[in-house]
Amino acid sequence: MPKVAENLIDESIKRHANANANTSVNAKVPTNDSEIINLSLRKEGKGRVSLVGAGPGDPMLLTLKALQAIEQADVIVYDRLVSAEICRLFPKSTKAIYVGKAKGEHSVGQDEINQILLAHAQMGLAVCRLKGGDSFVFGRGSEEMLLLKTHGIDVDVVPGITAGAGCSAYAGIPLTHRGMAQGCTFVTAHAEKQLELNWQALASLQHTLVFYMGLTKAALITQRLVAAGMPDDTPVALIENGCCPEQRLVTGELGVLADLVEQHQVASPALIVVGEVVSLAEQLQWLVTEAQQQKAKMSA
Repeated sequence: MPKVAENLIDESIKRHANANANTSVNAKVPTNDSEIINLSLRKEGKGRVSLVGAGPGDPMLLTLKALQAIEQADVIVYDRLVSAEICRLFPKSTKAIYVGKAKGEHSVGQDEINQILLAHAQMGLAVCRLKGGDSFVFGRGSEEMLLLKTHGIDVDVVPGITAGAGCSAYAGIPLTHRGMAQGCTFVTAHAEKQLELNWQALASLQHTLVFYMGLTKAALITQRLVAAGMPDDTPVALIENGCCPEQRLVTGELGVLADLVEQHQVASPALIVVGEVVSLAEQLQWLVTEAQQQKAKMSA
């Protein structure tokens, strides 16, 4: 254990020993290094930001460290992709600021989000910056961290399960499988201007491809991959609301990807998975979704 942490623990023990008579039965006593460090920072008036990955939706997929960061925060700044079930875990006394972004709706810009984080940290508060999935996988967490560190703010990172891994697993789609895919590639279909990718490389890798934020680019994805040599009968999957009770899986072929989106009215948040591993989804299905439960009730 670093010397600084040892000193903080010693100081904390002394403080609690001296204040023992005034400590109520329900008072929360620090139980580990991170709690003690956070309390020390707050006492010195020094704020801190934790970039926390909330995972893909199911609250049971939160890490213990993520839950701890939520419980210890003075303020929680959270995104649209943080599920309602996870939001219910926020302490009622903790300030929560919604900064969600959605296509076609009023959104809080990234510069404004940066200022919200900076302002609260400079007030000496412990800030939990909660993002769906993982902060460092298409989550702009690194941009926020660079800005905060430029202003002398302490930042730590709590990794989360990224949607590409979590949602595909809940859909029964392995990202790798011997003889089918020896690798996987995560791709964002969102671009500030034009989507410029090495389509030739993506088509020839024989990897499972997972496209984030790709619904509106479905036709382009098909066009570019087929033009680069990928067969148009390559299996594809659309996973809507992955890792949530209302999860929906639509499968088909690459050549009709855009038609699948329109025909089934697939809405965001949704992932696009392209590759032979999609053909295993029916055999590997294990999750009973809300829709399947309703269908079973109606047929009973």
